[in-house]
Amino acid sequence: MMDFGLAERIEVYREFVNPVIAEIKTYSPIHGDLVRNRNVIDILRAYENANAVGISYITAREFKGDFENLKLICKETELPVLRKDFILSKEEIERTASAEASAILLIARLLGHKTAEFVDLAHESDLEALVEVHSAEDIQIVEESKAEIIGINNRDIMKLEKDDGDVSVTERLSGLISVKGRIVVSASGIRTLEDLKRALKCADAVLIGTALMMADDPESKLRSFVEG
Repeated sequence: MMDFGLAERIEVYREFVNPVIAEIKTYSPIHGDLVRNRNVIDILRAYENANAVGISYITAREFKGDFENLKLICKETELPVLRKDFILSKEEIERTASAEASAILLIARLLGHKTAEFVDLAHESDLEALVEVHSAEDIQIVEESKAEIIGINNRDIMKLEKDDGDVSVTERLSGLISVKGRIVVSASGIRTLEDLKRALKCADAVLIGTALMMADDPESKLRSFVEG
């Protein structure tokens, strides 16, 4: 694992560039296969070259993720790696740590009153917790935890990308976060530089997956976001 975690890197990056967590995403319920016979490590190198603040990888079967790919990515990069999945057990937190990931996604909508407990379990396994919210109720849940990073999902994860969420969700929910010192990440539905600029007016970083994976040149696409 690297010396600097995801939250700290975001704090440093935002002084110089737009902090973008770049996602290696295998499949989209809307767009289908996103890898398109490309090599996962080649995509990782493109993201590194374009100065991503961190790497996200989805292991969930709904997105045709592969845990072995997560382990490979963690082995091959010094950037912090976020595992995204529908985490519901302590065993999956421990499994994430064993892959030498840096951070884990916890979804407030799924965990409910167990969110704070799962954040503590992540910390005990030396993982940062990025807790995802999509509503005011979710924010109330996460603010009762010790999560250092709050991820505002512009889409409803339960609808698997089949809703029309956009950056306006981040604009609306970010103002409801009352606990100071939390890193806020806007995720999903960020397709253009204008989307990114809107998001970064009220968030510290963004997470982009589909727009990068659909690009013929992911490195150039990511660089346009990071430097734009």
